[in-house]
Amino acid sequence: MATHRLGSRALSRVPGARFLSQAQCKARLVLGIETSCDDTGAAVVDETGKILGEALHSQKGIHLETGGIIPTVAQRLHKEHIEKVVQEAVDNSGIPPCELTAIATTIKPGLALSLQVGLEYSLKLIEQYKKPFIPIHHMEAHALTVRMLDMVEFPFLVLLISGGHSLLAIARGVSDFLLLGQTLDEAPGDTLDKVARRLSLKNHPACCTMSGGEAIECLAKMGNRLHVSLTQPISRHLDCDFSFSGLRNQVNQIIIKKEREEGIQEGQILSCVCDIAAAVQHTVAAHLAKRTHRAILFCKKEGLLPHPNPALVVSGGVASNEYIRKALQIVTEANGFSLHYPPPKLCTDNGIMIAWNGIEKLRAGIDVVHKPEGIRYEPKAPLGINFSEQVKKAALKVPYLKLNI
Repeated sequence: MATHRLGSRALSRVPGARFLSQAQCKARLVLGIETSCDDTGAAVVDETGKILGEALHSQKGIHLETGGIIPTVAQRLHKEHIEKVVQEAVDNSGIPPCELTAIATTIKPGLALSLQVGLEYSLKLIEQYKKPFIPIHHMEAHALTVRMLDMVEFPFLVLLISGGHSLLAIARGVSDFLLLGQTLDEAPGDTLDKVARRLSLKNHPACCTMSGGEAIECLAKMGNRLHVSLTQPISRHLDCDFSFSGLRNQVNQIIIKKEREEGIQEGQILSCVCDIAAAVQHTVAAHLAKRTHRAILFCKKEGLLPHPNPALVVSGGVASNEYIRKALQIVTEANGFSLHYPPPKLCTDNGIMIAWNGIEKLRAGIDVVHKPEGIRYEPKAPLGINFSEQVKKAALKVPYLKLNI
């Protein structure tokens, strides 16, 4: 059986995999490795956007039981699974590691202990196979993933929404962004997860195996948002920043009140849980839609996007939420923007988006490092040039749009 080596173990070709011929391997091929938070992902992608091999190990089930991500637990799980995940992705691709063009790895931003595992493992591979290294900004990878499937031309507006981040930026090119706004406290995915934990949705039979955000979306379909009154976050701030912690505090107070009214303890399921889920989901969607609407108006005022055919790209784990997508569609249709987002599988963290960002950087001749001795992981890292003060000075009022979803 044909084998090749990766790391400290021999890799066997999986059933059905094939090694590409020398002619086929002339195309640029990148191995992407992702360990920024709680998913260990790897993939081999070619410069046409074809996914030759991929693998992913999700820690969701373990963190669901512990009520949140514990960095030391995430690190241990990454260490336990990274070699197997990379091995599977490479085996599935049929590409011997010696024929890879480069190795791309997330080095920022993210959980320090998780980033460390991916970087240290990648540096060993780079040393072993003498390949160039491409350091990846996690948020840039999310922003550009859609171009692997739908060649959205630069510049375009991008909304990145996940468990750890929320921001609006203009993507002017590879590694060239103008940041219009970002979260002031916690990200939308984090808020949805915390609300789900406070509602004890892991004890709800309809969604006990789902992540917090998935559980909220599931129950919201059965609820009436009008039965629970919530105030829009920072509605008087005429900028593109986000804030979700105040919303979560509102919801906590409502839950406490409802528990008292129903005579139940924390951990039990409220009778109005679906209504609360629906109200929370709608308020998050409306907040995202309003800030995105202001970003669109700002881009129009300043002539920052092409006319005609301006585009909004939405990515990150929360972009999988269908209700939020519909809210954003209402905004884009009202403003003559096209709306683009990756399929749900590619919205969450994965090695594919890291490999594709590596391809984009290879094409642009950016950040291809041949001597990576000085490379360090960065838990906190901004995306692009901060343009948020200019947005605040513009103080644009957003016209009312009815979100009939």
